[in-house]
Parts: sequence; C-alpha cells; structure tokens
Amino acid sequence: MNISLDGHTALVGGATSGIGWAIAEALARAGAQVILVARSQERLEQRLRALEAQSTKQHYAVMANYDLPEAPQAILSSLTHQNITPDIIINNAGGPAPGRIVDASRGEFHRALDRLILTTHELVHAFFPTMQQKQWGRIINIISTSVRQPIEGLGVSNTIRAATAAWAKTLSIEVAPYGITVNSILPGATLTERLEEIIRRRANEQGIQPDQVAEQMRHEIPMQRFGKPEEIAALAVFLCSDYAGYITGECIRVDGGRTRCL
Repeated sequence: MNISLDGHTALVGGATSGIGWAIAEALARAGAQVILVARSQERLEQRLRALEAQSTKQHYAVMANYDLPEAPQAILSSLTHQNITPDIIINNAGGPAPGRIVDASRGEFHRALDRLILTTHELVHAFFPTMQQKQWGRIINIISTSVRQPIEGLGVSNTIRAATAAWAKTLSIEVAPYGITVNSILPGATLTERLEEIIRRRANEQGIQPDQVAEQMRHEIPMQRFGKPEEIAALAVFLCSDYAGYITGECIRVDGGRTRCL
C-alpha cells in the first residue's frame, strides 16, 4: 500500500516530541506539508530544521500554548499571514498533570478543556469552510485508552479525554456529508516523556525504583512491551489517506491488547 498525501497540509499539535513528532515526520514522509505547533520556540526551530532536512517540501512552525484561551487566535493569525489553510488537523496535546480527581481544582479542568478540546474546536471552526469546499478533510484526535477504561491517578485526564471522544463523535456525524472524517486514536502505554513522568510518580508513591514500576506496567500488557510513537503515527497516516475515506467516528485502540473491553 503506497500512501501519498501530496497536496495536503497538516497541522500537528504537540509536534516537537513523542507521538506528535512521530506523526509530523510520518506525514511529511507521505508527502504532506506540515505545520508544527508547540509552545517552545527553540524546540520548534530544531524540529523544523530536522523536518526540512529530510523533505523537499517547505514546512512551517507556529508557537502556541494550548492551555491558553488565546492559542487558537495566535495560530490562525500566523497561518492567515502566510496564506496557509490545513485540510488535516491532528489534535494532540500532552495530558494534564497526574493526580486524584478529588484533589483537582476548578482551574485544572479549565486548562485541560482548553488544551484538549477548545483550541482544536476553534481551529476546526475556522478551517471547516475550506474542507467543505474541497469535499475532503481529516481530523484526528490523539486521546488515550482511558476513554474505554479510566486510568488510576489520572482524574482530570480521564474526564476531559472522554469528553474529547464525545466531541469527536458528534463532529464526525455533522461533517461526514462533506467527505470529512473525524477519528480518534487511543494510545496505550507508549514510550514518551508523558509515560516517563507517570512511571516516576508511581515509583515515588510506592517507594520503589522506576524500573520496577515499568516492569509492572509491561506485565499488564499482553504484548509485554510499551508502544512506540511510530506505531501510533502509522495509524494516523493511514486514517489521513484516501484508503480510510469510509472510516469515521471511530475510537481505535493501539495498546498491545491491554484494554480489556471489547
């Protein structure tokens, strides 16, 4: 199967590390023009140089903090100035800080809502007319298996990620007549900075070494290993392709079989 995304432009959130960077690289390899979005200018510049070194396309970088209500306007202003309109939107952002839901503050929920739903919602609202006119568009949410099975110690994340899945499903129904698909990928334990943070926190709570926590977590996975960001990226590229044009409104787990529900 040869996937070509030549002629398409993808906006990728959280694009300087982990799953976001893996998706950005994979989309560029498939021929898409990529807009990297993240909150560190230095890392953005490094990743942009790396991307352009392995691609013949001109790619772009936009600095924005999805935690802030002004993030969508910052992104839109930058893209309008450069006359760029994406037809692929990858909704990807780091999860809220770990912690019990009973300890969470109102502000934590508001920040998570801005980060995981509202910024992308405003971007979709802005770019939908172009997708509608083209009769083609792809919106992909990188969420979590907590949508299917809440993860202990991730109270705010469990709550807002489930809401993200509901937003995506609702959106998928509304935009389907225009050839626009909306799907969500639910990664399991994947080798990212986020996973390292979770492992360190659990190790501190249990008074054991991080390696022991990692071994406990791998033991819960039928494949006995953590996922790789590139494995998430491969699915994202497929869902962006015309081969996946009849797949929409889905939540697809990539977790080595860990989640027990059907």
